[in-house]
Amino acid sequence: MSADPGTEAFVTHRNLLFTVAYEMLGSAADAEDVLQETWLRWADIDLETVRDQRAYLVRIATRQSLNRLRTLGRRKESYVGSWLPEPLLTTPDVADDVELAENVSMAMLLVLETLAPTERAVFVLREVFDLAYDEIAEAVDKSPAAVRQIAHRARVHVAARRPRGVVSPAEARGALEAFQRAVETGDMQSLLDILAPDVVLMGDGGGVKQALLRPVTGAGKVARLLVTRKVRIAAMSIQPAEVNGYPALVLRLDGEIDTVVALRIDDGLITGLYAVRNPEKLSHMQRETALHR
Repeated sequence: MSADPGTEAFVTHRNLLFTVAYEMLGSAADAEDVLQETWLRWADIDLETVRDQRAYLVRIATRQSLNRLRTLGRRKESYVGSWLPEPLLTTPDVADDVELAENVSMAMLLVLETLAPTERAVFVLREVFDLAYDEIAEAVDKSPAAVRQIAHRARVHVAARRPRGVVSPAEARGALEAFQRAVETGDMQSLLDILAPDVVLMGDGGGVKQALLRPVTGAGKVARLLVTRKVRIAAMSIQPAEVNGYPALVLRLDGEIDTVVALRIDDGLITGLYAVRNPEKLSHMQRETALHR
């Protein structure tokens, strides 16, 4: 028995809608909630009145994401320590699509965090998904002319802050392997060899797990900090994974994910380390990895 046309349309565009919501929110859990809300609204629509189902679904998801983004903004104001996006387990084909991998990377999501909610929505819909200005205007309740201005402003803002260049999957994997060896052995010189001079280490424990409250900057400081954690790291199993389109390390303690360390790489060196320890942000990935075991 085949699904009804409304369900078929939703299933067809589900991955697109999830990615739109995730890029706007930086949270897989919140993106899943947006999908639920989008489905509930879509189920009540008379399909005879819908000219373009994809555009209509994107419009619903965008509006739900904007509502949630404003709520999350208030929540982040009282967040303990640094706020990092929720790590998302991605498949190797995402890493091979260099443009998509860059747009869901931790580094890029942190750049998107510096945009106002409407700017973020416009940037994601235009620059990532190449939607027409008219479609975006309907999604964010602005005129096409206003959307063009917002898109230009957001593009300039992001261009000044985005990762410096495209990194090939092979280069990223090489940097990850060198970093993993250095971390596991506690070799200070090996760490200094793979870390950029201006590397930034950020931690997110959400006030639940011990983590850095403020970013640590500089290869020397970051390397020394990692060497002092060698004993604790040695008690965990370390596995490479594809997270947000780039290689990352997944640290497990007693079989459970304890920390996910995502990397930002520029010119062959690690310029950003993002260590997520907040259990809420790891629960989605814990479920995903359990399904694939």
